[in-house]
Amino acid sequence: MHIPEAQRVFLDAVQEALGRYDSQLKDINQKIWSNPELAYEEYQAHDNICALFDSLKSDGYKVQRKAYGVETALEVEYTFGEGGRVVAFNAEYDALPGIGHACGHNLIATSSIAAFIATCEAMKAQAQSQSSAVRGFTVRLLGTPAEESGGGKVKLINSGAYKDVDACLMVHPVPMAPSSPGLLSIATVVEGGYLANNKLQVTFTGKPAHAAAAPWEGINALDAVVSAYVNISMLRQQILPSQKIHGVIKNGGDRPNIIPMSATVDYYIRSPTKKTLKPLTERVLKCFEAAATATGCTLEYTWGPSYDDLKSNMPICESYVSAMRAMGHHTLLDNSQQKSALAGASTDMGNVSYVVPGFHGIFCIPVDGVNHTPQFTSGAGSAEGHKRAIACAAGMAVVACQVLVDDEFAEKVKNDFGRE
Repeated sequence: MHIPEAQRVFLDAVQEALGRYDSQLKDINQKIWSNPELAYEEYQAHDNICALFDSLKSDGYKVQRKAYGVETALEVEYTFGEGGRVVAFNAEYDALPGIGHACGHNLIATSSIAAFIATCEAMKAQAQSQSSAVRGFTVRLLGTPAEESGGGKVKLINSGAYKDVDACLMVHPVPMAPSSPGLLSIATVVEGGYLANNKLQVTFTGKPAHAAAAPWEGINALDAVVSAYVNISMLRQQILPSQKIHGVIKNGGDRPNIIPMSATVDYYIRSPTKKTLKPLTERVLKCFEAAATATGCTLEYTWGPSYDDLKSNMPICESYVSAMRAMGHHTLLDNSQQKSALAGASTDMGNVSYVVPGFHGIFCIPVDGVNHTPQFTSGAGSAEGHKRAIACAAGMAVVACQVLVDDEFAEKVKNDFGRE
């Protein structure tokens, strides 16, 4: 296999760096996994990652706590020389309620931390060599909280965290496919993709009354919720298979003998692109409006952060596959041969991919269950899961180095990002 020279010179340095930091990477992975924290409450993860890099400040790492005005966001940077390109890695570390790291964000954080360190160390070695033409570069680690529900990356985008970034990379764990036990990683998900996603909470307000003595005096907000739920259930058979609508009742009233004055639902609406999400959302809103009209309730919308669909940068994906295969790892360019467990999911990395060239690869870990289950939590804490995350970190680091030193490759990355 032909390996670009801009990759070849970094392969050994990247793997050597990961070996030197092996104990620290295992430690941070277990600290995050053992202390699951929900969106915007990831204080221990934030502090533990910052403490790791505080101990490495003599190596040139600059640590910013509570970065970009977000309590549990962080930024670590290494800069050499003046000017040059900027590569960023996203570290997610929020968990899910009740089931901990059932989406493996501890592994995402660890792989991005590892890739960040390996990129910095390999680039330092290259820049300090006598034959080096490296003049300047910046490598950035962004701690991005609240991916599961709070849109942490959206806040960071709005605060300028990505404004100067030439490429942003991360990987996400999924269950190992029984039919392909040797498969380690896939560069991009194309079948089903990562969907654009609108999140909203809808509160219906009616009028309370005694449910037995004078129910006719009341306006039943729970009836509005039930009506909306049925309306949306009927709508589902008239939408595309690639579109998803799902919700839960957050509040249905207080006591059976009180006509519910207030009732609330949470809904996610998903579609393949931002463009197709808009008309689907409008159809869903009509379901809520019809329920309010039928029951006499008023309604109020509270919108959560919207997630964009994911735009994969193909030169980065191809470079990642090349690097992974050069290191002996079975890696596919896309999931056309292997259905992804995350097809149909949504991520705020999609928003990042609309503002800078992005890479959101996936990697397989041995686990008897899919994402967002207790079984996956167990797999995310396994030694094999950690090992596979580090292998992917090496691939990302090699790609990052190529972006920083290879002008022709960096131009391809930029041109692909600008393509509609």
